Amino acid sequence: MDSIKEHLQHLYPDCWEGLEQRIGALTESWKLKMGNTSGEALYPWVSKDDVMLITYGDGIGREGEAPLATLRSFLNEELSGTVSAVHLLPMFPYTSDDGFSVTDFKAINPELGDWEDIENLRREYDLMFDAVINHVSKSSGYFKEYAAGNPHYRGFFIEADPEGDYSRVIRPRTLPLLTKFETSMGTKYLWTTFSEDQIDLNYRDPEVLMEILDVLLLYAARGARFIRFDAIGFAWKEPGTTCMHLPQTHELIKLMRCVLESCAKGCTIITETNVPHKENISYFGSGYDEAGLVYQFPLPPLTLYSYLSGSAAHLSDWADGLEATTEETTYFNFLASHDGIGLRPVEDILSEGERRLMVAEVMERGGQVGYRSLADGSMVPYELNINYLDAIAGNEKDMGRMVRKFLGSQCILLSVMGMPAIYYHSLLGSRNCYRDFEESGIKRRINREKLNADQLKTELSDPNSLRSRVLAGYRQMLKIRKQEEAFSPNSPQQVLKLDERVFALIRGTQENQILVLINVSDDVVKLETGMAGSGLLSEKQMNQAVTLEPYEYLWLKIKG
Repeated sequence: MDSIKEHLQHLYPDCWEGLEQRIGALTESWKLKMGNTSGEALYPWVSKDDVMLITYGDGIGREGEAPLATLRSFLNEELSGTVSAVHLLPMFPYTSDDGFSVTDFKAINPELGDWEDIENLRREYDLMFDAVINHVSKSSGYFKEYAAGNPHYRGFFIEADPEGDYSRVIRPRTLPLLTKFETSMGTKYLWTTFSEDQIDLNYRDPEVLMEILDVLLLYAARGARFIRFDAIGFAWKEPGTTCMHLPQTHELIKLMRCVLESCAKGCTIITETNVPHKENISYFGSGYDEAGLVYQFPLPPLTLYSYLSGSAAHLSDWADGLEATTEETTYFNFLASHDGIGLRPVEDILSEGERRLMVAEVMERGGQVGYRSLADGSMVPYELNINYLDAIAGNEKDMGRMVRKFLGSQCILLSVMGMPAIYYHSLLGSRNCYRDFEESGIKRRINREKLNADQLKTELSDPNSLRSRVLAGYRQMLKIRKQEEAFSPNSPQQVLKLDERVFALIRGTQENQILVLINVSDDVVKLETGMAGSGLLSEKQMNQAVTLEPYEYLWLKIKG
């Protein structure tokens, strides 16, 4: 791995020596606090046992109880054995964007609990913390000090000319790129990629770097096994460029990894970059020097398109082209999250007509569509805002068929190489939440409903309820998955193109292989596989051929 010095020389050629000394002092201070001076890894690399739950700190609550405490008890009582890790979406004080406009990176939102609640969770589950380090709230201490003229914070934000040419800048939203602020230094136009309440940090300023390194080391010290770099592709800005995926951004992540590794070896960076696949996997770097995990952003829209069209052809072609990763990297697989289903990752895979089909079907199933601006001022669909169960199976009237269809899509998530992450609404069989959307006007809240723990327990206790049936199906798959080495994150994967209506692949080595067959269509499909195998999810047997019912999904242990 490159050294801290090398990355500093790339990013801060005029002051790298002083920065190297300051970072050295910072890491020594944190090593003493962490008490780990042996250099041994704090955490092992990911395995088949690692399954992440994605949730807000108050995603599951109970009146009169700190939501983080409620989450922990609910996990232990209702979801025991299903997940090993928890991704806590931003748990810090904030002013907007459901947590992604942070006012204080180092404090826990008192409405959720405190650091003791985080420690209690950490004792039983691995944790992923969100590092929302591209921007901060305009109510943050950083911005207040800047606006007041404190010289230490003078370079914390990106001042820009409102008459400048920003036509090449890639935009994720339709809002203005620059926002006008009145400060003690006069009127300033500052860079705000996401909203006027989310002011981009200026990583050209070494003081910003030092502050954020201290934040990251705090997260590692507080027990984060994984740290998610939110919207990190936008981190470095250069005039006249797209300001996206710049070489300096990659150098910055590599530097941050070096610093983290010096104090908390094994604490893994995961980069969140909702972009086409080739751009996304560039954050692996060499496979040893940048992110340990990258999101598989094409997987959610491609899986959805497969079920909407009844053809897994695009999904199979994409999966067939996935590159093997190094032993220190793997893919972070998900289907649903707190955000919408992104369309940018499939712009080079699905045609405009195929993307229009997705938009139309999602609207028909009660969803909404978010847009982004292009350089010419036009707007194109950016993401689909809908609960994933409704997106996949919201048109089904029969609950049994709805459950089977949805769980088939989740079987894809649990079958492909990488580490799976499950959004809490998917695991618990939730539907579209129109109330939160209509009250706020925020489209993403269709899939961000806060659930009552006691009501959930009641619904889950009814074996005939949608929630109970979805969770039971998930439990079965996760229990079996943890027993099979073929599902290890970096286990070999071979895509089979037996019929375009079926997503088929083999996981594992010659001695231990599992055939995955998932019918994404409403047809009965007869397959000639040329293999014999026995069912893991059912008692179904395969002897050179197998018949799949509509939306049936199978794991078959291949007989040698």
